[in-house]
Amino acid sequence: MPEKSVATNRQARFKYTILESVEAGIALKGTEVKSLRTGNVSLGDSFARAEGNEIFLYNMHISPYEFGNINNPDPLRPRKLLLHKSQIRKLIGETSAKRLTLVPLKIYFKDGLAKVELALAKGKQLYDKREAIKKRDSDRELRRRLAQ
Repeated sequence: MPEKSVATNRQARFKYTILESVEAGIALKGTEVKSLRTGNVSLGDSFARAEGNEIFLYNMHISPYEFGNINNPDPLRPRKLLLHKSQIRKLIGETSAKRLTLVPLKIYFKDGLAKVELALAKGKQLYDKREAIKKRDSDRELRRRLAQ
């Protein structure tokens, strides 16, 4: 069964240099899954952080399900990521030793389960972002000229 992408974090590849990515499950409550299936999710300023021997995803906004009841969970609550112990230890080591950030790149459904593509990333400086913009603009101009 192919994976169905729900949301992508388009700013992540602009703000960060992606070094490595890993697939993680996500622990959701009640109507959050239904809200995810309708695409009511935003990864804008979300990030992951290790707490103890677990990794949690913060600032991911899942809108309350339209047909839910008063028991809808908080849209911005921290959500636990489901990873193997060895993966968690590796991510904790990388983030603390090399001062890297854990950033979600996309959310998708795989075999009916919600998954998050989590990336180890290093923040870009302003000049790196300017170079990325110049490269993108020059590529766009080249494609325009080739199309004529």
